[in-house]
Amino acid sequence: MSEQVIKLLVTGTLDTLQMTVISTIMAMIIGIPLGVVLVVTSKGHILENAALNKILGAIVNATRSIPFIILMVAIIPFTRMVVGTSIGTTAACVPLTLAAIPFLARLVETSIKDIQFGVIEAAQSMGASPFQIIRKVLLPEALPTIIDNVTVLIVNLIGYSAMAGAIGGGGLGDIAIRYGYQRFQGDIMLATIIILIIMVQVIQMIGDGLSKAMNKK
Repeated sequence: MSEQVIKLLVTGTLDTLQMTVISTIMAMIIGIPLGVVLVVTSKGHILENAALNKILGAIVNATRSIPFIILMVAIIPFTRMVVGTSIGTTAACVPLTLAAIPFLARLVETSIKDIQFGVIEAAQSMGASPFQIIRKVLLPEALPTIIDNVTVLIVNLIGYSAMAGAIGGGGLGDIAIRYGYQRFQGDIMLATIIILIIMVQVIQMIGDGLSKAMNKK
């Protein structure tokens, strides 16, 4: 494998990591609070609000129902408006983030719903406010599972980022399509697959380690 190809793969790997990191951070900033809101506004919970819960739930479900490849194409005007272009690594972060937020929100919602309501009632009996219950009960109790959720999200985003290469999103997916598929360079295709497998394995190991550490506390 030539030095030029190695540089190409290194650049593609860095681009993929950039897309994944930015999208994950944005998804955590918005998706985790959204997941919490979906739980606490549900029927019988500490901040019950049926109207808000139904609206947010409908938005999340609608976004999740759109296949990622279609979502990327559908929001090209929005992507261009936000970042000034619809091609490249930065542009790919927009659909990746929009796909990641509802995905993580539903995972977080499921994690928090698994917490026994008796724990919440005990906090309420001690005079804790809804915000205190969220901050000191719900999030700490669900933290190990939320870490697992974020790990699942990152692995999915790596796959989505590779898919983004189909419309010029950059990264390893773009390299695999342009060189491995269109130019029939099997060695480059194989190299991108190996790099993606390694990335997923490393991320899964880190996520499992963090989750176990949180469970021990």
